[in-house]
Amino acid sequence: MSQMSPDITPAADNRPHAIRAYAPEVLRDALRKMHLIRRFEEGAEDSYMRGLIHGTMHLSIGQEASAVASCLDLGPSDKITSTHRGHGHCIAKGADVGRMFAEFFGKETGYCRGRGGSMHIADIATGNLGANGIVGGGLPIAVGAALTAKRLGRPDVTVCFFGDGANNEGAFHEALNMAAIWRLPVVFVCENNQYGMSTSVARSTAVPRISDRAAAYSMPGVTVDGNDFSAVAEAVGTAVARARAGEGPSLVENLTYRWRGHSKSDRNRYRTKDEIEGWMARDPIARFERELIAHGILTEAEAEGIAAQAVAEVEAGIAFAKDSPAPDVTDVTRYVYAGAA
Repeated sequence: MSQMSPDITPAADNRPHAIRAYAPEVLRDALRKMHLIRRFEEGAEDSYMRGLIHGTMHLSIGQEASAVASCLDLGPSDKITSTHRGHGHCIAKGADVGRMFAEFFGKETGYCRGRGGSMHIADIATGNLGANGIVGGGLPIAVGAALTAKRLGRPDVTVCFFGDGANNEGAFHEALNMAAIWRLPVVFVCENNQYGMSTSVARSTAVPRISDRAAAYSMPGVTVDGNDFSAVAEAVGTAVARARAGEGPSLVENLTYRWRGHSKSDRNRYRTKDEIEGWMARDPIARFERELIAHGILTEAEAEGIAAQAVAEVEAGIAFAKDSPAPDVTDVTRYVYAGAA
């Protein structure tokens, strides 16, 4: 009688997806970027209160996991389009915070020579095609970038960030339809932070999940916890791989929350204190940090060092911006473009 072979099936790996799928140094850098986004936005908020930044700004404090995890599988030649709440996307794609602060301060050393500011910052060198003050404005741009990659035979993928408010814009439906018809390499990432300005998703959107709308355009759609770094990395990573393989677009909805108001002029009267505090208890940075420590990716001391490094980078970035030259008044019409009426 032959002897039965021993069971050599490996035990199931119950670690979070990101812990299993990415190298430790990649995960540590992701945590660094999340801390950097948080500290950058706090620094920008403080600078605004001190009168160093004019106009308004839209902060994404509380949404850091969505930005960083969505860009985890992107390379330098891959593209992103952003929103009016786009500081996190910019940093996640590799921007320098010194040049970002210089842009906010209206300085010549900024990414757009101080002409774009918070809502129109772009960093073409890293594939960031720009933030956009128009709700849903990045959707058709992303489709254009994806079409370019396909026509040129390049393996590049475009990730298009947009908010829940944009999913009711005509541009959303036109962009998804065109991307599906042409099987374009684009991933539509909806950062559903529960409110379009002061209007809740429940009051403005007919479907229970924004990702349900993917079915109308014959593409995969999935909704994940946008404060769970691993869940976002898995969902967007799968969509990026699908796009890169020539299988067309996907829609990923990241459920998250902005801790601050819609903009600096928002008095926040439409949200309860309990609601805000409940979401703050689900801090994506603290959650990801705990996972990395629990699985031996870094120690508590190393985590503290990463957080301190982000503080130092932001302080240095603000100092750089303050010391940078303002644009020359004789150049007021340079680097600024407007279409014909």
